[in-house]
Amino acid sequence: MDKSFTKKIIIFDDDEDILSICSYVLEEQGWEVHTFTDCNNVTEKVLGICPNVILMDNWIPDAGGIIATQTLKKTDELKNIPVIYFSANSDIQLLASHAGAESYLAKPFDLQQLEEVINNVLINN
Repeated sequence: MDKSFTKKIIIFDDDEDILSICSYVLEEQGWEVHTFTDCNNVTEKVLGICPNVILMDNWIPDAGGIIATQTLKKTDELKNIPVIYFSANSDIQLLASHAGAESYLAKPFDLQQLEEVINNVLINN
């Protein structure tokens, strides 16, 4: 496989089960998956990988998903990377909008929803 076509995704979530399930499913689809259990130094983490898309949990240590997403969106090199906000919070749409994310995914989600929301942001961004 030509490395230049590798699709890279970062998942920020402090739930190891979600990280392992999402990683497994996405790697099966040919994604190169990077996971972090906190959003400390978020710009450095993202710059080091330059992903095609980011999945951001709302309740991620230490700053939280909203601040982490806003930080990415204020960084010129990173602001065009689509962020999918995901949370079990009932206000997920509002939170995603406040964070500046391109899309959102409510937890719990099924794996088909995960694939659809990722494909949609890639097509639309």
